Amino acid sequence: MAADLLSVEEIDEALLTLDGWEVVDDSIRRELEFDDFMEAIDFITRIAVYAEEMDHHPEIRNVYNIVSLALTTHDAGGLTQKDFDLALKIDIEA
Repeated sequence: MAADLLSVEEIDEALLTLDGWEVVDDSIRRELEFDDFMEAIDFITRIAVYAEEMDHHPEIRNVYNIVSLALTTHDAGGLTQKDFDLALKIDIEA
């Protein structure tokens, strides 16, 4: 069963609790820069644990020390509370 889509107002309110995320199309996105490649990979490994536990997997792109993330709930067709819950855990690791 798909999670419920959030309203524009709920999305705007949830964004206030996060650091550096923005809405792009039907997702929230953030880019992080680390000191080097290994720090970026370590970060990806840490957030992968949360994603697997939550059964909610982000789009992750890594180029050297830059990690780009996008979250959306594909089976719901947009943003749900699951996206913001995972984004908050990602922010704690960043």
